Amino acid sequence: MDLKYVQGYDTASAAAAASAAASGTNYETVAASQTDQVLGTAGAAGDFLGGLLVIPATTSPGAVSIKDGTGSAITVFTGGATSVSNLVSFFVPINAVSIAGAWKVTTGANVSVFAVGKFS
Repeated sequence: MDLKYVQGYDTASAAAAASAAASGTNYETVAASQTDQVLGTAGAAGDFLGGLLVIPATTSPGAVSIKDGTGSAITVFTGGATSVSNLVSFFVPINAVSIAGAWKVTTGANVSVFAVGKFS
């Protein structure tokens, strides 16, 4: 199936995700309302996070944040009331290597994530 013809499909986000995935990376899904989900089996310093495909389930989804190991949370999407005008997924490029341990993702209510990178 040619996805560019699926209603609501964002081709720019798909291109960014495909570019990140083309470099020998893998992926992991993070469901809504998860706290500090480790990317990979155990994760480690040196893991690469290419980016996050943010998938809102409503027009008022929760926030999405990442952590490098035990470091402070970094908000990559603030979410909130009417923070998106439609339910089109969008890609947030990160392109960073962890220096403190496993990458961790936290998702709020009504928002999930498809993370791409190289996770151990």
